[in-house]
Amino acid sequence: MENLADLSDIEDFDIEELDDGGALGVVTADTSGDAASLDRRMSVLAELVSAAAAADRLLAAASAARAEAVDEVRAWCLSNELAVERDRARRTARAEAVEQGLTPPADSAADSAVDSGSVSAGVAGSRWNALEIAYRTAISELACALHISQASASNLMAQSEALTGTFTASRNALAAGQISYAHVRVLIEHANILPTAARAAFEAEMLPQAKRLTVPQFDRTARRLREKSHPESITVRRSKSQADRTLMFEPAADGMGWLHSYQQLPVAQAIFHRVNDMAASLQGPDEHRTLAQLRADAFAALVVDGVTPAGLGRGIRATVNVTVPVLTLLGRSDEPGHLEGCGPIDPETARELAAGAPSFTRILVHPETGVMLSVGRDQYRVPKDLRRLLVIRDETCRFAGCNRPAARAEMDHSHEWQEDGITRYDNLASLCAPDHRLKTQTNWTVTQSPGGELHWTAPSGLHYRSDPAIPFEPPGAVDDPPPF
Repeated sequence: MENLADLSDIEDFDIEELDDGGALGVVTADTSGDAASLDRRMSVLAELVSAAAAADRLLAAASAARAEAVDEVRAWCLSNELAVERDRARRTARAEAVEQGLTPPADSAADSAVDSGSVSAGVAGSRWNALEIAYRTAISELACALHISQASASNLMAQSEALTGTFTASRNALAAGQISYAHVRVLIEHANILPTAARAAFEAEMLPQAKRLTVPQFDRTARRLREKSHPESITVRRSKSQADRTLMFEPAADGMGWLHSYQQLPVAQAIFHRVNDMAASLQGPDEHRTLAQLRADAFAALVVDGVTPAGLGRGIRATVNVTVPVLTLLGRSDEPGHLEGCGPIDPETARELAAGAPSFTRILVHPETGVMLSVGRDQYRVPKDLRRLLVIRDETCRFAGCNRPAARAEMDHSHEWQEDGITRYDNLASLCAPDHRLKTQTNWTVTQSPGGELHWTAPSGLHYRSDPAIPFEPPGAVDDPPPF
């Protein structure tokens, strides 16, 4: 813990005692000739920089410790589920032997003692095998505990397994604070593209570079070595990677958002050059927009109003839900609107979207709308208007930490239908298909509080809360419809 002591020493510095008339580290007319004063000031700067570097080494060491802890979660879940699977196979074989009269019945007390150490995270009769239950349990528990997405938890678990296995040299360098976790991610990403037999040599050659290069420099160096070392041609690998092409949307602050597209390099370059040429053609003495702004506007116009190979043409618009306060719509308030899946948008944008809307869906609380809030036990299927209300309330999948859109999710009965749950607004929530299966196939459980607040309990017994985007609770009691 010597590094921590260094940090505490820095905090004890009295800056005023070191200041001889000028600001700390600033050479003034009064102090410029004082060599001793300059030496003292630069010494303070060196100590401060060293403290920052020491803290960074602590972060690296903590990342190495986290990798070991995460891999222990993975290994425990796997060994536990495999033990449960072996125990079930043993029980089945013994039951068959007893039924055939080949062996006497076992002592139930002794049997329970043997089985006490293996309890599956999967529900009885789960369709998932031991490997699937272990994997999904580990990443869902880690995602909730670390407040990250399950995709991030899956990546972290894979990286942690690599650091405690193939790339132990990188883990040791990380624990010693010689490299950062960002360097480790780059190294593992490039190495995993290589055949298994070539990864150790790749690490051995790249690790010294990681200790002296910035992450972007290291990434470029690693990419060149990977291309040189890979036994397959880039043509073959490009064909495989082409299957991973995608387009992603990421909300940003202040009513803005990002679009990310992963494409073949020539396609990505061609898209950029075409948009850039269109933007450049719009420049002129009367054009106040910058080239970057023109590129963004040209891209938006081309994508929103352009013609696709399938023949979809000008004016095609996606359906979005925008909640606009009435007074904002009338221009009497500056309260922001709410764009589904993104959050607040400025009043002017909200009014523009409302002005161009072909129709409106009136969203009021019960009882004015006539929206059916419950069908009780009469039907399992969620009525269309109730589903619309829940999608707006939830906005995303309601598993803790999940951000998949509610519009493409499934409606889940918090209190299961087969256990006498009812189809009602306060017993329903949006769950994406993977998380719906997780709830069904494992011992993750959930209860719902008034307003749509969900309380999740993990197989480990840890608890997590999920809040709706727009809390909804109609005034007064809502009775279930009569059974006729």
